[in-house]
Amino acid sequence: MAGRAGRAGSLVAAVLEHSGQLDKEHLGAHVGRLSRRVEELKEEVWTMMNSKYSEFLPSVQNREDLVAEVEGLCMDIDLLKAAIENEVQQDLNVAVTEFTELKQQLERDSVVLSVLKKLQEFDTAVKEFSTALLEERYMRAAQRLEKARSSLRNVESHRGFELRIPKALRKELTVQEQSIIYQLGKEWQKLVVWKLPHSKGSSSLEAVVLSELHLPAVPPQGEDTAVPAVAAVLQALAVMGELHYKLKEFGQLLMEYILKPLISYPSLEPVTEEQPDVFILRFRSQEPVLDEFSPIKVFDKIKLIFEVLHKYLLNVPLEEPGKGGKDGRVTLAELLGELIWEELSNCLIHSCLVHSLPTSSSQLEQYKEVIESTKEFEKALKEMHFLKQDKTALLKYACNVNFHFANKKCQDLIKAARKLMTSEIHNTVKITPDSSAALPELPAPWSGDHPKTHGPSNLLDSGAVNLGSESSLSQSTLSLPTCRISSSVQQLVELAYNTMEEAKTSTKFCCLQLCNCVRDIFHVFCEVVPKYHRENLQKLPQLAAIHYNNCMYIVHHLLTLGHQFRYLTGAVLSDCGGTFVDMVPDFRKLGMECFLAQMQVQKRGVLDRLWSARNFSNMDDDENYRAANKSIKQVLHQLRGLGTVWQDVLPVHVYCKAMGTLLNTALAEIVTRITALEDISAEGADRLYSLCKIMVDEGPQVFTPLLEEDKNKKYQEEVPVYVQKWMTFRELMIILRANLQEIVDRWADGKGPLAEQFSAAEVKSLIRALFQNTERRAAALAKIK
Repeated sequence: MAGRAGRAGSLVAAVLEHSGQLDKEHLGAHVGRLSRRVEELKEEVWTMMNSKYSEFLPSVQNREDLVAEVEGLCMDIDLLKAAIENEVQQDLNVAVTEFTELKQQLERDSVVLSVLKKLQEFDTAVKEFSTALLEERYMRAAQRLEKARSSLRNVESHRGFELRIPKALRKELTVQEQSIIYQLGKEWQKLVVWKLPHSKGSSSLEAVVLSELHLPAVPPQGEDTAVPAVAAVLQALAVMGELHYKLKEFGQLLMEYILKPLISYPSLEPVTEEQPDVFILRFRSQEPVLDEFSPIKVFDKIKLIFEVLHKYLLNVPLEEPGKGGKDGRVTLAELLGELIWEELSNCLIHSCLVHSLPTSSSQLEQYKEVIESTKEFEKALKEMHFLKQDKTALLKYACNVNFHFANKKCQDLIKAARKLMTSEIHNTVKITPDSSAALPELPAPWSGDHPKTHGPSNLLDSGAVNLGSESSLSQSTLSLPTCRISSSVQQLVELAYNTMEEAKTSTKFCCLQLCNCVRDIFHVFCEVVPKYHRENLQKLPQLAAIHYNNCMYIVHHLLTLGHQFRYLTGAVLSDCGGTFVDMVPDFRKLGMECFLAQMQVQKRGVLDRLWSARNFSNMDDDENYRAANKSIKQVLHQLRGLGTVWQDVLPVHVYCKAMGTLLNTALAEIVTRITALEDISAEGADRLYSLCKIMVDEGPQVFTPLLEEDKNKKYQEEVPVYVQKWMTFRELMIILRANLQEIVDRWADGKGPLAEQFSAAEVKSLIRALFQNTERRAAALAKIK
């Protein structure tokens, strides 16, 4: 090896000796000799590296000799390159091309030597790594391994060289990396010890109470803490790129077994115990004093956990170029915060702060304590570097209490309203003009004072409306007629009044939200009730009538609700629609459509029963008479049953109009059938008369709108007012028993009572059916015109 070094030195000396008088041939010869030696040296280094990392043969002495020769050749090449550059400068105009080629050859040799130098650095770094790992100097070992990785990357970046040796080196590097990662993993398990219940994955209160976290104790003062064991392990993990995975797993366990349970279970309390070599964090469950979530207490518990972690684990600076503050240094707390803060903040908001929101406007002032506690909590986390300065999710949520209170209040109101809407309709209360809801006491129109409103419980008591000092309306003005409505609808309207009352004492934003919520409640009613109760409303006439009353009851209040609370502020009222009058047509339509649909069902029932009367023809036949008599009685039975279920439910005028319409349908159908007959015998006429008399005698008895029987006589006597065909039916009965002269007299040249109910064609048709074709009939027919 010494001989090789001597030959290389004499070669360079010879070159330099003739540096002033070199010609191209002599210089080329010297460069060629130097290149051959570089190739020989390359082969020797390759052989040595192959022996060590591929064949694992000991060759310490040869390695040191090769290192010395590589360094010597590098110096010789530098001298020769400088000499060639000087020569090229002097003879530039003579042999630019020739000398450039020689220089390029030397540069290629320089690249080869640089690769050999990096291989030497790799070998040295691996050796130092092994020594540091045995001595448990993990940071030093990780740094030397990183140096070896850098050298290997440099070797691999030079293409055109033999790749077999770099592959062997890459394999060696991987083995060493896995070795230190395994060793660091064992050290991490010693630093952070989780003692979890056997049912792993369960974060129930029982499981959390059985959980423990053990951390290394802080060394006492006086010990050498220049490079603590905790910091060395964590920094080495960071260099190796494994810290992120360890922290992610730690953060998941921290959330599942410590942070989330502390937020979800108010009775859970952290307990700390410090021993000489270990710090223990465990939990105990106490009986909760209040059955509610206290954000202030939760923040204190979470802050205690992070103070413990910061003291015993997280306060370790790490080298993170491009991150953190000065010199690119960040702490472990910052890295853990980035991993779990989003999940933790969401949990604190949705499992803690949401439940602490005020339930009424009067509690908003008390919520300032929660806002201040949230501010202090975020400040403490930022001081421990767990939270970045620009992270303020919790404080923003807490400070925006008006928005969240309004949203939560509206959600609760809609939920309560929907529960009322889906309750049973048949549970009713009776509404009378004396008990109907009325306006709060209003000031004079020219007065600027706010109205003196009664408390929410008294909003539905008084019926008087004071419009000024000189005049007033009676109690019956704007009153709803006596009827029955669902108790749930009454509660729904009271809910709307109470909400509007609360809006008066709220902030402008809350006021607007609550006013809009009242509108939303009524909109939801229009969507939910018809669909949820569809089947019952179609099948049960009583429920259809109650639903009609419910809609009219709501309309009754919508007409004046906006006016009663017009003093909320003009801007708020205009933003939420001004008044509620625009919703009146929708509710009227909703109630009318349902009730009219039920009326159509009842009409079809009446007509179907009359269909079995066999068109009232051939009444002298006993079977036909019995069929007709049965159909008449079935119609009356249907109407009586319907009058009973609607009794004391519908307002009297609505009841009478509805029953009158159905009775009129029956009478009109009977009149149409009888007037269409072509032949009526004398016996048939008598039987038709008896059937009609049943309708006349018993028809008025279906009008029983009130429970008191004696009060119903008034409405039974007013049947002609509600039954359009009543007088027509009575005239038909007279014709069935009258002679020709009586019929002509009642016609009275088109001016008599008969002419008011029947047309001339109908009267002539009845005469032809009732009387035989005689001169007297012809004379009578001639007078009907």
